[in-house]
Amino acid sequence: MSSKYIPSLKKLYTEQIVPELVKSRGYKNTHEVPKITKISLNTGIDAEADKNQIGDVARDLAAIAGQKPVLSKSKKAISNFKLRENQVVGAHVTLRGDRMWEFLQRLLAVALPTIRDFRGVGSKLDGQGNYNLGISDFTIFPEITVENVKKTMGLDVTIVTTANTDEEGRELLKLLGMPFRRTEAQVAADAAAAKTNAA
Repeated sequence: MSSKYIPSLKKLYTEQIVPELVKSRGYKNTHEVPKITKISLNTGIDAEADKNQIGDVARDLAAIAGQKPVLSKSKKAISNFKLRENQVVGAHVTLRGDRMWEFLQRLLAVALPTIRDFRGVGSKLDGQGNYNLGISDFTIFPEITVENVKKTMGLDVTIVTTANTDEEGRELLKLLGMPFRRTEAQVAADAAAAKTNAA
């Protein structure tokens, strides 16, 4: 019987990150260790978009996520925004389980490093241990064929964790490979430490 497939990032979390967090944070039980519960992907669609454009956005989001997105519709008409009631205004996907781990690995290992002049992502969480990341151009994902893209779209990525504090959530994401941007204070501290070691 073949062994069950486990995404490599999930394996890393179970075998290395959980023991490391138990050690560094002093958790009494492995169930206390923060984990990622779901990842939500969300994108907006132009109010003036035609059926073809909506279809393209849904196709591309499905390619990135690995599952079919749900289309969001407007609840009421707003004339200033040329918005009619029940008009498609966005698309979203919620990933859990293996698909969530696979998407996170592609995001961290493939998509983010391809951004030109990439210097890391912001380290601010939402106050409840969850992380929001805005991507201005979704063509950084390898699943997207750039020739087929008529109009680029942005993507909001929300990583939901069971962490009680932002600090716990940040440490979990950092260990998983999230390339947080270093603050000026951290850069200065590293420079000072290097100077001391050299002396």
